[in-house]
Amino acid sequence: MDISNNIIFEDNHLLVINKPACIPVQPDSSQDESLFDMCKEYIKVKYKKPGNVFLGIVHRLDRPVSGIIVFAKTSKAAKRLSEEIRNKNFKKTYYAILQGKLEKSGVLENYIYRKDATSFITKDKNSGKEAVLSYKPLKFKDNTTLVEIDLKTGRHHQIRVQFAYINHSLLGDFRYGSKIKFQNKSIALHAGKLSFIHPTKKEEMSFQSKPPF
Repeated sequence: MDISNNIIFEDNHLLVINKPACIPVQPDSSQDESLFDMCKEYIKVKYKKPGNVFLGIVHRLDRPVSGIIVFAKTSKAAKRLSEEIRNKNFKKTYYAILQGKLEKSGVLENYIYRKDATSFITKDKNSGKEAVLSYKPLKFKDNTTLVEIDLKTGRHHQIRVQFAYINHSLLGDFRYGSKIKFQNKSIALHAGKLSFIHPTKKEEMSFQSKPPF
């Protein structure tokens, strides 16, 4: 797949991509071509780089999820972006379609633990990690709700498992209780906004991507 049409921004340190749904961010057991491999090939061809190309993965999106993701083109950028994530300076906004009607804005606060490829809610804070997000409904249609989500923490499958816990699974997310099929094998979740401080210029960078749904 030619990823060049999905590039939102690029400079010497960053590569910001609008990830299509159903493509893994990094190589996995499926052996399907990953976004990471596509981006490395893009850099290698465009800049005629011999040998192995450096590309740092600093955060991830689940395979069935679409939206904005940033890769680091230098080790300095990778280190500084990772520090920003640890310090919670990455601001992420997602859009999702939920089963059922969710009429009021709210905050979800839980503790999540991961077992293999699945995450679970636990009431024991000693066995899980804190997971916090806020949300607001934007539109209702056919007993579904489009919501905007401000992600405060970045736990494994956090958005998916937290909404499933309140009986509003994301469309297409059969792992967490969805009864409704979505587009192909994707789920109705899109990383629509991302902002962070540029690793060398120290300027705030903000990017947006319209949800495909």
